[in-house]
Amino acid sequence: MSGGGGGSSAPGRFADYFVICGLDTETGLEPDELSALCQYIQASKTRDGGSRFISSATEGENFEQTPLRRTFKSKVLARYPENVEWNPFDQDAVGMLCMPKGLAFKTQADSREPQFHSFIITREDGSRTFGFSLTFFEEVTSKQICSAMQTLYHMHNAEYDILHTPPTNDKESCSSTGDCNGTSVSKLQRFNSYDISRDTLYVSKCICLITPMSFMKACKKVLEQLHQAVTSPQPPPLPLESYIYNILYEVPLPPAGRSLKFSGVYGPIICQRPSTSELPLFDFPVKEVFELLGVENVVQLFTCALLEFQILLYSQHYQRLMTVAETITALMFPFQWQHVYVPILPASLLHFLDAPVPYLMGLHSNGLDDRSKLELPQEANLCFVDVDNHFIELPEDLPQFPNKLEFIQEISEILMAFGIPPEGNLHCSESASKMKSLRACDLVSDKRNGNIAGSPLNSYELLKENETIARLQALVKRTGVSLEKLEVREETSSKKDLKIQCDEEEFKIYQLNIQIREVFANRFTQMFADYEVFVIQPSQDKESWFTNREQMQNFDKASFLSDQPEPYLPFLSRFLETQMFASFIDNKIMCHDEDDKDPVLRVFDSRVDKIRLLNVRTPTLRTSMYQKCTTIDEAEKSIELRLAKIDHTAVHPHLLDMKIGQGKYELGFFPKLQSDVLSTGPASNKWTKRNAPAQWRRKDRQKQHTEHLRLDNDQREKYIQEARNLGSTIRQPKLSNLSPSVIAQTNWKFVEGLLKECRNKTKRMLVEKMGREAVELGHGEVNITGVEENTLIASLCDLLERIWSHGLQVKQDRSCTAFVLEDRASVYSASTQIWAFQTTRRPTLHKGKSALWSHLLHYLENRQRRTTSGSFSTSGILLDSERRKSDTSPAMSPLRISLIQDMRHIQNISEIKTDVGKARAWVRLSMEKKLLSRHLKQLLSDHELTKKLYKRYAFLRCDDEKEQFLYHLLSFNAVDYFCFTNVFTTILIPYHILIVPSKKLGGSMFTANPWICISGELGETGVLQIPRNILEMTFECQNLGKLTTVQIGHDNSGLYAKWLVEYVMVRNEITGHTYKFPCGRWLGKGMDDGSLERILVGELLTSHTEADERQCRTPPLQQSPSMIRRFVTISPNNKPKLNTGQIQEAIGEAVNGIVKHFHKPEKERGSLTLLLCGESGLVSALEQVFQHGFKSPRLFKNVFIWDFLEKAQTYYETLEQNEMVPEENWQTRARNFCRFITAINNTPRNIGKDGKFQMLVCLGARDHLLHHWIALLADCPITAQMYEDIALIKDHTLVNSLIRVLQTLQEFNITLEASLVKGIDI
Repeated sequence: MSGGGGGSSAPGRFADYFVICGLDTETGLEPDELSALCQYIQASKTRDGGSRFISSATEGENFEQTPLRRTFKSKVLARYPENVEWNPFDQDAVGMLCMPKGLAFKTQADSREPQFHSFIITREDGSRTFGFSLTFFEEVTSKQICSAMQTLYHMHNAEYDILHTPPTNDKESCSSTGDCNGTSVSKLQRFNSYDISRDTLYVSKCICLITPMSFMKACKKVLEQLHQAVTSPQPPPLPLESYIYNILYEVPLPPAGRSLKFSGVYGPIICQRPSTSELPLFDFPVKEVFELLGVENVVQLFTCALLEFQILLYSQHYQRLMTVAETITALMFPFQWQHVYVPILPASLLHFLDAPVPYLMGLHSNGLDDRSKLELPQEANLCFVDVDNHFIELPEDLPQFPNKLEFIQEISEILMAFGIPPEGNLHCSESASKMKSLRACDLVSDKRNGNIAGSPLNSYELLKENETIARLQALVKRTGVSLEKLEVREETSSKKDLKIQCDEEEFKIYQLNIQIREVFANRFTQMFADYEVFVIQPSQDKESWFTNREQMQNFDKASFLSDQPEPYLPFLSRFLETQMFASFIDNKIMCHDEDDKDPVLRVFDSRVDKIRLLNVRTPTLRTSMYQKCTTIDEAEKSIELRLAKIDHTAVHPHLLDMKIGQGKYELGFFPKLQSDVLSTGPASNKWTKRNAPAQWRRKDRQKQHTEHLRLDNDQREKYIQEARNLGSTIRQPKLSNLSPSVIAQTNWKFVEGLLKECRNKTKRMLVEKMGREAVELGHGEVNITGVEENTLIASLCDLLERIWSHGLQVKQDRSCTAFVLEDRASVYSASTQIWAFQTTRRPTLHKGKSALWSHLLHYLENRQRRTTSGSFSTSGILLDSERRKSDTSPAMSPLRISLIQDMRHIQNISEIKTDVGKARAWVRLSMEKKLLSRHLKQLLSDHELTKKLYKRYAFLRCDDEKEQFLYHLLSFNAVDYFCFTNVFTTILIPYHILIVPSKKLGGSMFTANPWICISGELGETGVLQIPRNILEMTFECQNLGKLTTVQIGHDNSGLYAKWLVEYVMVRNEITGHTYKFPCGRWLGKGMDDGSLERILVGELLTSHTEADERQCRTPPLQQSPSMIRRFVTISPNNKPKLNTGQIQEAIGEAVNGIVKHFHKPEKERGSLTLLLCGESGLVSALEQVFQHGFKSPRLFKNVFIWDFLEKAQTYYETLEQNEMVPEENWQTRARNFCRFITAINNTPRNIGKDGKFQMLVCLGARDHLLHHWIALLADCPITAQMYEDIALIKDHTLVNSLIRVLQTLQEFNITLEASLVKGIDI
């Protein structure tokens, strides 16, 4: 958490180091190597006629910068003490973060206000140290430095004049802003110049405290008072060394749940620390974040952080970057950001924006206001936050945070009680004036900008409270929530009774912080109130659990999600896949007993227990009813009590044992301190002695660190490393020397990490998809819901996007000279051989751009170029026209496997507007076609293109890793995904139909007009007339989903209206899914059963792409032998006769299939039509029951089951007329039976006798009447006439067992597909 660090045991000292950074006069002015290199390239580009004001991604600088605006290296000038064992001093990191931009120079004409900022140093094991730095300006006294600056100016001006001699006809190319107007820029440069005889030169210097815990307010006061002591005319009461010695050695950390008072130079300083039962320490002003961004933006940013998107904060104030980053991570309680976390990214570490892992980084805008000039490596999964301009760009497909509107309302009420408008206080951002000129409609129509914009935005009125409330009410009203009056919290009277020791403003910050944090924490305690029920405790010991962690399922996600309200699912299903959630659950598994528990987990669990006690409803029955936070008052009270009664007061600063004359200083200059008195602390310290066993010697930082487990050190280290490596490869950038070898190593870790993540993802997706089989093989969860499958595929798309963004090269439209220049530049610095982007401009992937789609488009362009130049032919791919004439077997021409064709399909879908959307749709389509690995292999086989687009270190140019990656993706071919068909339900899809008539009794003489109607899970085509003698055609209609039935028939016109159809095939021309609908029956009056139309039930054929992929040895899916049956048969009497045992087995299997169908989650169920009417369906099984022992008809005359059923109907109707009814129950059954037979006979459809039998069985199953009818028919005298004695229907034992089996269908609600019951109204 924000408050804590980690590492080995530390005594309870408030601060570990006091550091001074600045200009080292001995080494002189050293330009930053990176910025120097950057300037060299920019200069070369400008000379060769490139763009003039190019903003560099590396430094935000360009060659046009005057020497005063350039950055120079700063050094750590002094640190006290030299080193402490529990927190080794990291010189590189402290140097970089104290002055992230290096040294800055100014003259007396510039503003020189001191600037405070804080920073974090995260070690590779995830533990943290906090830094607080105050930067101010001192006059440069060194003559050499002043004259060096003067020389730089002379050189700059000379170079500038050569470059800016304006060409005669260049006026048109100059922009109206004056940016490229030579003369105005020239004047500007002269104005910014430095003249040694006239100007006073100032240079930045910084004093810094390094502390184990983040007491930001206290540290800021300490540093400000020290600086004030140096700049005020009156010297401080004691030498500066006394105060610094005091803060380093004599001020302790306050114990948990206590407050502490100590002395600064000019006044007391108070800090307080939460107890172990409260939310962890957090000392940054939440107020500032809401003022800068507004509630809506904060909630959106918070959602991005929870889902582990890449987040880039952008501001020209380092402290704002830090405040926003720390606030967002603190509000995540009890979860923790597990990935790269660099709230202030030093200029020299800019290559980290290229990291293909989730990160939360802060980038200094360096006064560059124009967002469009900022070039970033990848933006598909990026959340970009322009802190100063109240603006946020969100990634695509961001799900909504649960109960977002009520949540925003609750936060808004608190903010307004403190006088903060919910949409943010625009006056606290630099852009206030700009915002006034911005048209309100722009703001409202900009969907990416998360501002609450309901009514037109008038920025002058923005702070009037009435309008704020009105807009909030309007927003809430639109969602249907009633909001009669807005609650604004009243100050509780108790505050007036207690005398608070800190000033009122500070107390208000404490109050607002805790109120907002409690509201956020309450969301998670409500959402995860019953999470413990779903934690899967390992059955084996901890050691073996460590070893197999990646294979283990530690949380029952499917069951947890099935308990959640529907609106929560899009967010929760993705959140459960994050590293932060996995670590949280791992932590839970590791901590069995209370003492063992990590502090954060203990606080969260105690809150969850309280909620359970309060909630009378069972914890599993979750509702989406919003429950407000009730813990605010209690939390506020704790802080108030600590601030009213200070628990500890530290030793006052005192004179040290210094020599006479030491400790003097010169006004305006921070003195060189006496290292002998500051290098070691007192021999005995009453604080450490008195509390050694208790609070002070407590392993504070370790305790705060959540990965802390009560294991021996080796095990803990091992676990921490394991946890780090699981989801993210490189946890934290090492802030150290940027030698090529270090950079190469970092990159190698990225590549390995991406490969590992790919392996884990593919395995997880296959295990989930294989469902029960996987469980039986010991792989964890039983089922996967549609939501979760979508989540997994979306996360695979994110991973592919990150892989394609890693090491992405520069813009492709540059001239060759630019490449030559960059080659020259790479000689200039060794490090550029690896980090090529230090020397080149980044590709501008603007919002909605996708690196993968961009690569595909380049590939498409290359192929088109080759096609037009004739070097590319389409040979080898079967097209319709190329079918061999000798091939007489009726089959569909194979669908062309083409990467480019699949791209074109996606480009033709008008619903998809962005490149990111197109890339995702293409990935989904390729997965559904089982071509993802093959397509990507083809894409990457264009080595020239890959070289042109990617730097040498990119993942896609590491051959072994790339091969393994494609191999992992190939494993998806083992399972069937419908991730394209099921997602893009409204698009138009071309379908290809092939009707295959019998060859022996050819359809060439057929004279009637045929028609066809195709149905699928998402809809049906309606009747399509087929031109006569045309057996193959293509038509377009809205996505039908998975196909289920085909109705085929004709109008019985002409002389020869008989048609024997063997089967029909239908293919989706986009996904390639081909369905075969077996028929094998006549259509025609007087033929077979006299049917003019038939309902055919189809099955999806296995694709042949696997067979083509020689590496894939998975055997193809075998068709059941019974599939062949109907192709051969012309009369139903030719069917192979089964014995009673086989018939009973067939009935059992058919009913079992239906029962299993209903026991699956709804989103996983297959086609019920197939289970009813398919080859081994219920209709077919009952057909066998009634065929068994059926008396042979006379010669040349077929008798059908329907004939028997009609006779039975006549018998019952005459019985009823003669009023010879045995009993009422029996009478109802007979009436029902007759009613259904009559209704089916009266249908306008010509479906034939077997079609009518199929319809009767389906309706009987729907209305749960089948078992009644079987009982009825078994007792019917007609049965005695038409069946032999051995018939199954005459055997009472067998009939009773058949009835019992059919009765199991009663509990299911069977819904029939429209095509099965068309024309029947029962």
